[in-house]
Parts: sequence; C-alpha cells; structure tokens
Amino acid sequence: MTPRGLLPFRRGTRLGEPGTAWLFLTPALVLLGGMLLYPIAYTVWVSFSSFDLAKFEPSGWVGWNNYRLVLEDPGFIKSLKVTGVYLVLALPLQMVLGFAIAFLLNVEWKGRGVLRALFLIPMVVAPVVAGGIWRMLLDPMWGIVNHVLGLVGLGPVEWLGDPNLAMVSLVVIDTWRWTPFVVLIASAGIMALPSEVYEAARMDGASAWRTLWRITLPLLVPVMSAAFIVRWLGAVKMFDIALAATKGGPGQATDVVNLYIYDKGFRSLEFGSASSMATLVLLLTLVVTYALFWITRRLENRW
Repeated sequence: MTPRGLLPFRRGTRLGEPGTAWLFLTPALVLLGGMLLYPIAYTVWVSFSSFDLAKFEPSGWVGWNNYRLVLEDPGFIKSLKVTGVYLVLALPLQMVLGFAIAFLLNVEWKGRGVLRALFLIPMVVAPVVAGGIWRMLLDPMWGIVNHVLGLVGLGPVEWLGDPNLAMVSLVVIDTWRWTPFVVLIASAGIMALPSEVYEAARMDGASAWRTLWRITLPLLVPVMSAAFIVRWLGAVKMFDIALAATKGGPGQATDVVNLYIYDKGFRSLEFGSASSMATLVLLLTLVVTYALFWITRRLENRW
C-alpha cells in the first residue's frame, strides 16, 4: 500500500524525491540553457574571431584584437559615459517618484483604485511606441508640449534637438514609462508591512514623520533594494526608446551603449567589434549587479 502523499513513479522511485524532481526539470533546464547560454557563447566566440560577411559566420581566430580596437574606440567610450549619465539621472528619479506615489496611493481616498489602474498604462505601452509618441509630443513645430509652452510665452524648445535637453527628454520618457513599475513593487511592499508595528508606534506616541523614518523605510529596505536592482537591469538595456525618440542624437548626446553596439553590428556590419562590446557590457553589468547585491545585503543587515 502506498503511503499517503507519495505516488509511485517506477520501481524504486517515488514522486517527490529529489531525483524525480530533477528528472521533470531537465527538459525545461535544457531549453532554458539553450536559449540563454548558446547566444552568449556564440557572441563570445564571435568577439574573438573575424567575421566573414560572405558566409555570414566567424572565419578566423583573432584573439584579443577586437577587444583592443573596442577599447581604443572613442565612440564606445563616449557611449558608456552617456549610458552612465542616463543611469545616474533616471534610476534615482524613478525610485523616488515610484515610492512617493506608492505612499500616496496607500492612503484611503476616493478614486484611488482608478488612479492606481491608470498608472499601469505607460508600463504596458511598447517602448518603440512610447518613444514615437513622445517624439511627436516634443516636436518643436507641432508638438503639444511646445504648444502649451507657447500659450504662456515660452518656447518653442528643441527638446530632442538640443544636446543638453535631449538626455533630459530621454530620462523623462523612460521615467514616464517605468515609474509605474516601481509604484507596483512599492505598493505591494507597503501593503505587506505588519500592522502590529504601527499600532505599537501609535501607542508610544510616535509622530507620522518619525514612524516613516524609523519604521516604514527600514522595513522597506529589501523592497527598495529589489526594485532598484530590477530597474538597474532593465535600464542598462536601454535601446528601443532611444532609437525611436532620438536615434542617439543630436550628435552622440543620447547614443547609449546598446544603440552604439546596434549601429556597429547591424549598420556598419562590424560583428566582431559589436560582439566584443556586448561581451564587455555583459561583464560590466555582472560586476555592478554583484556589487549592488553586496550593498543591499549590508543595508539590510544594518537596518
């Protein structure tokens, strides 16, 4: 007779045993490994090879030559700096706005549910569509933003044509699209906070400000850390919005690194250099992500 909770799979093996679990997971792991690891391995292989465009395949081993050329490429170095500026501006802004809006939506007031649903709309808009829409909105001649500014005696402003404003515009577009994601994570974290702690704080006479700084924010450190790392991994892949809104211009003001790699690979057909750049960006992303995990663990232990 079979014990309760265990079903025989074959002679000597029962469902629920570790070996059986790995047996069922193997097809999914193989598929995932093929879809994830093969493109990475192929990109690394191409980065160490010359690329034959006639056969459209790597043709010869060149060692570190592609990497040497990439590190001497001023355009690649410039694109890394542009990406760094974008990340420094966009990520803190999205985190602050996202958690501030989440706190406002956590307060009971009429229409809160409708507004919470409306906040999700930008997140489900395709990035290319979002970039194209904002390109029309910010058009210096026909855009509604400059039209409104003209009504109050300002403008027209070259939002996407001025090198100093183009990055600001890109950050605004990306913040409009991804702040709802941070709001979603922050709202879930706020609703999961234990009510007993706040009841004890009220009984002790703690003010709302002191409760925020001494209880709410420390308890939300794991949520903030998770939201920041997820957004970091998404922001470092910035490509489609920049392509649709600015095409990397004017000049190289918004030419983020993924857009530069795309130009090298699919417009200049320098696949060896593009693969080297992609590999370097992958390694840099892994190092920064590891550092972020280390910092977040320290913050969680401290709080």
